[in-house]
Amino acid sequence: MDVFSLLMGFLFLLNVIFASVIIFLERKDATSTWAWLMVLLFIPFLGFILYLILGQNMSRKRLFDWEDIKKIGIENLINEQIESLREQRFQFTDPNSREYRDLIYMQLVNNDALLTQDNAVDLFTDGAAKFQQLFEDIEKATDHIHLQYYILRYDSLGAKLLQALTEKAKEGVKVRVLYDDMGSRGLSKKVFRPLLEAGGAVEIFFPKRIPLINLRLNYRNHRKLVIIDGKIGYVGGFNIGDEYLGLNPKFGYWRDTHLRLQGQVVKAVQTRFILDWNQATHHHHVHYDKRYFPTLEPAGDLSAQIVSSGPDSEWEQIKNGYIKMITSAKESVYIQTPYFIPDQSLMDALQIAALSGKDVRIMIPDKPDHPFVYWATLSHIGELLKTGARVFIYKNGFIHAKTIVVDGKVSSVGTANIDVRSFRLNFEVNAFLYHQPTAQRLAMIYEQDMTHSNELTLSEYKQRSLWIRFKESISHLLSPIL
Repeated sequence: MDVFSLLMGFLFLLNVIFASVIIFLERKDATSTWAWLMVLLFIPFLGFILYLILGQNMSRKRLFDWEDIKKIGIENLINEQIESLREQRFQFTDPNSREYRDLIYMQLVNNDALLTQDNAVDLFTDGAAKFQQLFEDIEKATDHIHLQYYILRYDSLGAKLLQALTEKAKEGVKVRVLYDDMGSRGLSKKVFRPLLEAGGAVEIFFPKRIPLINLRLNYRNHRKLVIIDGKIGYVGGFNIGDEYLGLNPKFGYWRDTHLRLQGQVVKAVQTRFILDWNQATHHHHVHYDKRYFPTLEPAGDLSAQIVSSGPDSEWEQIKNGYIKMITSAKESVYIQTPYFIPDQSLMDALQIAALSGKDVRIMIPDKPDHPFVYWATLSHIGELLKTGARVFIYKNGFIHAKTIVVDGKVSSVGTANIDVRSFRLNFEVNAFLYHQPTAQRLAMIYEQDMTHSNELTLSEYKQRSLWIRFKESISHLLSPIL
């Protein structure tokens, strides 16, 4: 037997062992298992290296420490809300919220997402307007600024932001910046030197342990949060970079959705940031004291929950929230997402809603930023068109918004896309808003975006070329691991 045959036999044996690990030890869902088995079959050995980097199961790992939070009484508040909802004696300040008691209860029990009432929200769909308001709020900060983004670029917008943060740090405001290592790859730590010298602090989520190699690159902190003085909170789709101002010719105008929140809900945003910060830092832990959780007066009439999900979670909380919203629909479901790669449970919910005569609409971009993901999106869109759902292709630049509006009554805005990556692999955060005026405004914005979109019909979809069908098929098979 020659050396080549021995080598091939050895690789075959390794593949069998690796496949056994995936099937019997990791206990992934069936679709992910088959996708990884395909990779191992067609790319022996190298496929397992990819699996080590991209396919690790993090659900058993404890990443965030909730013990300190429990000490400040949040556990008692959660238990009290759960009990009052069970006994149907919870006092809803907004009657619209009562209609979604089951959704609220699910997120409370499984995600510790307290329902906060009497909040206020400002909606931003344009980067220039969002960042103008953010810089104004930063300028007015007197105690602390907590800022977390998946992508933080050191371009003109990023440089302006760091300069503003540095100036506030010099004034004695405590500034903390947290960014994702993968999302902000290429960002040099040198750019933070003036901020650090002024007393600011900077941390990286899941940094590289080996130069040029990040074994946890598949698990990204996709959250975008800003908290100012514990009184104002931001959450949504905009990152930090010139392209989010529409300055990248490749994408053109950048259409996104972001929230500026005031009221008790800011405490939930603050809690999420501190959990992420304390996971990332080794020397600068933030303690849960009144400095970061000041007494807040009622700010409006909006009820909201801040819901987080990630690969460390037992349940896919944001996805489950979407499904609960969709199945509750009596009239309409409006979704905007840059990527549409739902798993079977979410696809079933949408198809059943459409087949039941509900007005199901999906809006996706015309310009792909990830080719495989784009072709996988189109393959799933085709399945949905058959049920009578309507699909709109946004033409006025790139739509990056992650919104869902049901019946013009309840909505969700945040960082999670409609794809497997967001639901299972990324660390995400969404605001679930139980407020009819906000939902109706989001629905109106959606309808305005439709004027900048082309509707994709089933007959048009069926006319796509054989080459496009092939790319869709391959991408569809790999969609569980994209």
